Amino acid sequence: MTPPDLARTGLTPQEYDWICEKLKRPPNRLELGMFGVMWSEHCCYKNSKPFLRQFPTQGAQVVVGPGENAGVIDLGGVYLAFKVESHNHPSAVEPFQGAATGVGGILRDIFTLGARPIALLNSLRFGDLELPRNRALLTGVVAGISHYGNCVGVPTVGGEVYFDPVYNGNPLVNVMALGILPTAQVMPSGAQGVGNPVVYVGATTGRDGMGGASFASAELADDTQAQRPAVQVGDPFLEKCLIEACLEAFATGAVVACQDMGAAGLTCATSEMGAKGGVGIRLDLDKIPVRETGMQPLEFMLSESQERMLMVVAQGREREILPIFHRWGLEAVVAGAVIAESEVQIIYKNHMVARIPALALTEDTPIYEREVLPEPPPAVQNHWAWSVESLPPATSAGILGHTWHEIVLTLLDQPNLGSKRWLYQQYDQQVQNNTAILPGVAAAAVVRVQGHLGVAATMDGNGRWVSLDPERGAMAMVAEAARNLSCVGAEPLAVTDNLNFGSPEKPEIYWQLALACRGLAHACRELGTPVTGGNVSLYNETQGQAIYPTPVVGMVGRVRDIRHRCTLEWQAGQCLYLLGIPWGQRSPTVGLGGSEYLAVIHNLVTGRPPAVDLAREQRVQTACRTGIHRGWVQAAQDVSDGGIFIALAEMAIASKCGVQITANIPLEIRWDEWLFGEGGSRIWVTVAPELQTAWEAYLQEHLPGEWGFWGITGGASLVVQVQGENPIDLPVTALQSAWAEGLSRRLEVQNAWVS
Repeated sequence: MTPPDLARTGLTPQEYDWICEKLKRPPNRLELGMFGVMWSEHCCYKNSKPFLRQFPTQGAQVVVGPGENAGVIDLGGVYLAFKVESHNHPSAVEPFQGAATGVGGILRDIFTLGARPIALLNSLRFGDLELPRNRALLTGVVAGISHYGNCVGVPTVGGEVYFDPVYNGNPLVNVMALGILPTAQVMPSGAQGVGNPVVYVGATTGRDGMGGASFASAELADDTQAQRPAVQVGDPFLEKCLIEACLEAFATGAVVACQDMGAAGLTCATSEMGAKGGVGIRLDLDKIPVRETGMQPLEFMLSESQERMLMVVAQGREREILPIFHRWGLEAVVAGAVIAESEVQIIYKNHMVARIPALALTEDTPIYEREVLPEPPPAVQNHWAWSVESLPPATSAGILGHTWHEIVLTLLDQPNLGSKRWLYQQYDQQVQNNTAILPGVAAAAVVRVQGHLGVAATMDGNGRWVSLDPERGAMAMVAEAARNLSCVGAEPLAVTDNLNFGSPEKPEIYWQLALACRGLAHACRELGTPVTGGNVSLYNETQGQAIYPTPVVGMVGRVRDIRHRCTLEWQAGQCLYLLGIPWGQRSPTVGLGGSEYLAVIHNLVTGRPPAVDLAREQRVQTACRTGIHRGWVQAAQDVSDGGIFIALAEMAIASKCGVQITANIPLEIRWDEWLFGEGGSRIWVTVAPELQTAWEAYLQEHLPGEWGFWGITGGASLVVQVQGENPIDLPVTALQSAWAEGLSRRLEVQNAWVS
């Protein structure tokens, strides 16, 4: 086997030698191709698995943890399946189909377990919108997500999007799906029962998506057009039929196990089903329905054609299952059988063309544990040495000749802080008629599950913070996700994670991965939100330039009664409170390091992100949730990107109602740090005046010294009065205009304000 041949499979010479040892012979080309996709980072996590082991995975609420198609938790009388998946490389090459098939793939992970999909969310990253290619990527990805989700009939209810030049060559497309299923009806993926038939269902197999798993585990090439064959093509209408047919088939009790065909297609499905069940799978390729002529065994096994599933059916009951899929217009054939030998055996034209131990493809894979740098890389140490004192003086009049009015409007005009309505208006948000909170009016999405029981979901990540301090950045990300759920009245329950990083073969990126995982694990453990599964996407680089390390978490929470959900819209005459660090008190958990203000106004991405106080985070979130459940808190918004003032402006814009606050700034705190300093453990809430006494009594007992009353909502302007001066006095209409038009203007799309 020549080095170029190996390189095409993504395998190293050492890995080839390991394969020969496991097989006790050299592999043929088909077997080598199967090892190539299954030993890719995308499938076996060979560079990240050591770090994933530290994640907390158990809890009273956890029904199914890592290792299955998706995590499952108990909401109380009903199970929730949820997971996040990435489709970064395909979306960079073919944005519409790359994003669309990302949606289709994560939906299959959900209904493979027997859950009916109820919601989608997404977390997106793009480069500088001044560049036409980035605008094309954004519009293509959003169109692909909306097309697939809208057609398949699953609402897209929330998410996040950020823009930064580091993503110019490598956008990130992470999609999360949620589904519900009755308790005690989780469909396993491990094959059982020697002699049971293996049934292929869904779409036909073609050459699309060939080697997609290996493609997703390598750096993007300059010639993206040459990589287009590795991108799959999806059919959402066929997937809708597949959902209904699968759930109907599962209800018969005849299906023993099920696995969708995503990355690595038939290779992954057969090997994982066999390995998990401690058995083997014999598959006859001549039985597989095809859409192209002349397909060879390697093409069958590496194809990632979409909307396909593999099932193990109880022997003799296949005659019950096949007609169900035929009635839905889908392919359904018996294509193999469960065998006693724990092997994947591939038959083609009556000859066995591949024979591989199932564990060699799944569990007994290479694991690379490299040495983690003992201290931060020099570039990071330089960032940590930065001090806010190096900035020009800030006064009540402003900074650098700009007034605070101008700076506020400039920040709100930024795509990272402004309205994302251009995106979410393209998504069907209310199909299935269970969306309890629409995008744009709350810190998290809420979907009704049954009766008054609901589930809240959010996706959060902050690549800039993680690049400056991986451990703090990851902890802050988890804390913000939990805070978002708490702001709608939900109890955070569990996490699914997506780790988007550059090449782990570079010491500084391996260090980022190690510390980010440590921070994520610590925060999840402290906040009681176990990790039920996720995805790893490495080698996100173009021309040797890596993206920011961008871990993303999808977090879900229980809303016991959706009638007590909360948005960020206040009413005139309500009392405004800040929970957490009193505004104006200096704290290591608030600062300008890594802030949006620093990046936009001073063109600096530097400093150390603030420390994360998880104990305070829990106290603040508990107070917020209690206030919502008891009917005291009428509106809530967490403080995150842009700091205190931007969060306040977002509430005023959503409410179309102003507020006047009066404050004193200690001399040791800068004006910009006071207004735009970022950091956790802070939530704005409003309370009706007749409930003020009861609310403050609760705060005095449960959150002493960590809250403050700031004013009464009302009027047409957002006014900040400090020591007799009004450094900020802006009409809400001016705030709204800047906030609403930034993204759409950059995309040259009119985004009229809807009253």
